[in-house]
Amino acid sequence: MDQLQKRLRQLPAVDQILQHPSLKDLALADHKLAVKCTREVLTAWRNRIRAGMEPPATDELAREIRDKYISDRRGSLRPVINATGTVLHTNLGRAILSEAAAMAAYTAARRYTNLEFDLATGHRGNRYEHVSTLLRELTGAEGALVVNNNAGAVFLSLSALAAGRETIISRGQLVEIGGSFRVPEVMAQSGTRLVEVGTTNKTYLKDYEAAIGPETALLLKVHPSNYRIRGFTHEVTTKELVALGRRYQIPVMEDLGSGVLLNLESYGLQGEPTVQDEVRQGVDLLTFSGDKLLGGPQAGIIVGRQELIAAIARHPLTRALRVDKLTLAALEATLLAYRYPERAVKEIPTLAALTMTPEELQKKAEHLCELLARVLASRARVEVKSITSQAGGGALPLAELPSWGVAVMPEKVETTELAHRLRRTEPAVLVRIQEDALILDVRTLLPGENRELAAALVQAFDLVGLPDGESNNA
Repeated sequence: MDQLQKRLRQLPAVDQILQHPSLKDLALADHKLAVKCTREVLTAWRNRIRAGMEPPATDELAREIRDKYISDRRGSLRPVINATGTVLHTNLGRAILSEAAAMAAYTAARRYTNLEFDLATGHRGNRYEHVSTLLRELTGAEGALVVNNNAGAVFLSLSALAAGRETIISRGQLVEIGGSFRVPEVMAQSGTRLVEVGTTNKTYLKDYEAAIGPETALLLKVHPSNYRIRGFTHEVTTKELVALGRRYQIPVMEDLGSGVLLNLESYGLQGEPTVQDEVRQGVDLLTFSGDKLLGGPQAGIIVGRQELIAAIARHPLTRALRVDKLTLAALEATLLAYRYPERAVKEIPTLAALTMTPEELQKKAEHLCELLARVLASRARVEVKSITSQAGGGALPLAELPSWGVAVMPEKVETTELAHRLRRTEPAVLVRIQEDALILDVRTLLPGENRELAAALVQAFDLVGLPDGESNNA
């Protein structure tokens, strides 16, 4: 016990450690934050010492306090450079907004808006009209509604239309939609009774028909956005399911997951039906995401028959799941671009990244390689490399997108250590590691990021060899 107390006493007092040469400027800039960070670091070290660790050297302790101060001061949500090649990277926020969408959200944030005010009549308006008119125009649906995300759209629709009754779904479509949220659980929470039909790999129309009874409220089809079953399979087509629903006067609802408004097959991207195609086939209700292939802000979009949309809009949960003015502003600007498909492909970053040609990507990779060869000099070998990208975000799961990138092969540093250091630069950089090289996929590099990426690599090499926690930009 005496030895433990002796080791604990080796930790300096707060005021004492803040006199360290590397911390004096922090205490002058924001004394309250400096004290807070110092106390938290000292508390953490007391716990480590009690667990058996030796007390840190003063310089090491000061470095840790300085790192924590810088981290706390700048906040935890930070911009990153996505060099992974995954366009819709869920962990990185999925879709990048277009300039028009970002500006619309910025303007809405800084100004009063007519969010729920009808400028023509001078009376209260409907916030959803700012996007529902555009959604009806673009999809061909009778009605439209927007909530906070697609899981919310599915949950709300089932709650409003099938609570206390049965919803029939193929067993092969009981998918997990990310973050451990599963379709059966969402359905159960909505109050509907799940009726599974068919098997994992084969479901026939007769399976649905045999399950229909007086308590059937909906026939539900879920598009397998993030996986595919191949081989010995059979599934009921949308057209067949709609015909069955018409025969029994039961609405057919489809969860598209990642809804797309443009046919991407001409760009070599297959497997995602367009919202318009499903509406034309007679689906009564469709839900899809705003921040996946649509390329807009996070939102859950519901389109379909007007009487069903009206019933959903009246449900009390609609208010709990409603979107704010920033989302509506960004979504409206995104949808406006879809009036002109060629413009949408160029202006919406998600579409631009997915449809970039191999020639364009190779040229981008060559420019980046030339820059990195100059700034990294003897620190690493760099070369242009043919690679593949992914759509990500639960979209186009089988699509391997031919791409180009730059392979960085450090001379005296482990690639895993260099990747770790890149995550601590400003801005942080995320990469892939392949065959002991860092792979920088240019498909997901935004305009103007080449120089930032080069500076981050130089910074990361400078960090290598220093004790963990030290930063040359501190």
